[in-house]
Amino acid sequence: MGDMGAALRAVVGVAEPKAKVEAYRALLADVIARNDVEHAKQFVDHMLCEDVPLVVARQVLQQMAGELRGLQPEQHKAVAHYALTHIQPRVVSFEEQVAVIREGLALLYEGEEEWAKAAQMLAGIDLDGGSSRGQDVAYRLSKCIKIALLYLEDDDAVNAETYIKKASFDIGQHSDQALALQYKVCYARILDSKRKFLEAALKYYDLSQLDQRELGGKQVDEGELEAVLNAAVTCTILAAAGPQRSRMLATLYKDERCSQLKIYPILQKVYLERILRSPEVQAFAEELKPHQKALLADGSTVLDRAVIEHNLLSASKLYTNISFEELGALLGIAAHTAEKVAARMISEDRMKGTIDQVEAVIHFDNDIDDLQQWDHQIASLCHALNDILDGVVKKGAMPVPV
Repeated sequence: MGDMGAALRAVVGVAEPKAKVEAYRALLADVIARNDVEHAKQFVDHMLCEDVPLVVARQVLQQMAGELRGLQPEQHKAVAHYALTHIQPRVVSFEEQVAVIREGLALLYEGEEEWAKAAQMLAGIDLDGGSSRGQDVAYRLSKCIKIALLYLEDDDAVNAETYIKKASFDIGQHSDQALALQYKVCYARILDSKRKFLEAALKYYDLSQLDQRELGGKQVDEGELEAVLNAAVTCTILAAAGPQRSRMLATLYKDERCSQLKIYPILQKVYLERILRSPEVQAFAEELKPHQKALLADGSTVLDRAVIEHNLLSASKLYTNISFEELGALLGIAAHTAEKVAARMISEDRMKGTIDQVEAVIHFDNDIDDLQQWDHQIASLCHALNDILDGVVKKGAMPVPV
């Protein structure tokens, strides 16, 4: 089409509203088919001029917003951004149209893995105003959750939390189980990203126990449940050592599903309070996400801290007392660092013990009383004796008693 301006002026002269809308739609279809950016921009300008009645402009721009996806990606972006900029002064009159344009751009950016741009595009939709979309609880909830998930893909837990908190006001008013599941997954991932590992582990474990396998027409497969169970184990191992972590470890260790996980061997060692060695830690580190490998203020990683605290707690079960030097060598850190870690864990009531700075020794206090300790020693002796007898019988040096 040569002269777009003349064609648009000709439509202005059409008196009957329905015929006018159809004429504009015909022009729009031609512009989209030709992938013509300049004519598309000219079309937008015309729709926003005073010559076009508002009721007509809304109908035509609504259709244009949906059909922009028919353009090539770069042309789509150019026209959509142009439209958003020029509609802005009259955005109150075109809230529905702006929402559709933004949704189309967000989908485009998401396909290109431009997570932050996709999230920002959806965040520009007025979800708090008086528009029909803003008043639709299901729409508002779904968009808040989607924005949060996009920000999480960009490792932006701060903005993700802002939108999941907005969603929390609506989640109780809606019965859509698929949305509720998305909300729970998003909330768990935010806790994980913010290094609130124990809370995240509880949320992940709760998700892994999902009974209903079909939600909102979508099938939840075993692989997804295994992934969140794996995340629960990972977060528990990374959590600060202490009674709460021990309870969560016990829950996971007793769950038969965990024995099928790749990281089960390290879960077993952590639960049994065995000291973790460097090769095991390195193998586990390869499975971690970037935020779980982040450096802390002291230059160590989240995993370093978790392993040091776990090994210290394990040492407290093995030793009655130990010098700072020996403890540092056991943990693979300097003696003064070992003292600081132990002091912090004791002060936070995550480990029982006292520190003698004069002698440079840590004394560990176990919760087991003398009678229980005596019982444990007898049981250990009986088990050891039984192992010896089994070995003798296997060698044939002693007949099996009948």
